[in-house]
Amino acid sequence: MTKPENSLKTGKKPPTPKEITIQAESEKKNTFSSLAKEWFALRVKEGRDPKTVARDESRVHRLILPFIGHMEMNEINAPLLLNVFRRIESKGVYETAHRTLNTCGQIFRYAIVKGDALRDPTADLRGALLTPKENHYPTITDPKEIGALLRACDGYMGSEVVRIALLLLAYVFLRPGELRRMEWAEVDFDRCRWTIPAEKMKAKRIHIVPLASQAYDLLRQLHKLTGNGRYGFPSFQTHTGSSPMSDNTINGALRRLGYGQEEFTGHGFRGMASTLLYEHEWPGDVIELQLAHQERNKVKAAYNHAQYLGKRKEMMQWWADYLDELKNEK
Repeated sequence: MTKPENSLKTGKKPPTPKEITIQAESEKKNTFSSLAKEWFALRVKEGRDPKTVARDESRVHRLILPFIGHMEMNEINAPLLLNVFRRIESKGVYETAHRTLNTCGQIFRYAIVKGDALRDPTADLRGALLTPKENHYPTITDPKEIGALLRACDGYMGSEVVRIALLLLAYVFLRPGELRRMEWAEVDFDRCRWTIPAEKMKAKRIHIVPLASQAYDLLRQLHKLTGNGRYGFPSFQTHTGSSPMSDNTINGALRRLGYGQEEFTGHGFRGMASTLLYEHEWPGDVIELQLAHQERNKVKAAYNHAQYLGKRKEMMQWWADYLDELKNEK
């Protein structure tokens, strides 16, 4: 590498060691990032399912490239790769780790055929990863990862109705089944609230959802799309609006965004809200009421559907603002 010119002669400040390192890495050819980009583009050209390609590419982009994307293929060895996958496993997403390892192996084998790599180090990791295990309602609680999830949902390229459903579920943290069966008759735009009948709730009692300004705006957008029908989120299959969206739609959209079933589901927005609201010291009674958890005292349960409504409204607006902050941090 050539020495930087003397700043006294050029009048320019010489680059720092870090800047020199970054420049050197940017000049490298045949990096994992460049080969991965080529390989995914080839999959699309071959006619592979675009949804599957987008899902696999999202996983590699989120979980692999930040650590080895800048490295040339022959610089990457098994111990280094194992450290990357241990990071993935530490989140408890074992199936995602296995699927991502398989994708990386295909990228390395593509590079070998091109003459850009000598061998596939993922072969040395066979049997080294932990066995996938069942994980009920996985969630995400790290603020940076929440921000990435929200940006992914906001950028969803499928149906606009589904995009709104994903974001609204984050703001109101209902059960996915309660969200998809929303009827326009239940929404009071004047009072900024959504009142869900008892028969639709797991606890079998009326549930009030105070609408933060973000949730209100999303429902207004949705009303322009589906407001002429009964359901806010009508089925795509019937084309008549006589039935609600399928219970697989939300999770299918998350899969398309690259989030595996053991990594995050529509129900995970509830665990996310519960964890973060408690961490930020919102009153437990207020949180539990808004989560619509089962009340053991049946007499108390019969009268608490409007309890703490003012505080719940305050909390819901804070939560929506907090999510927006995370979404806007990159």
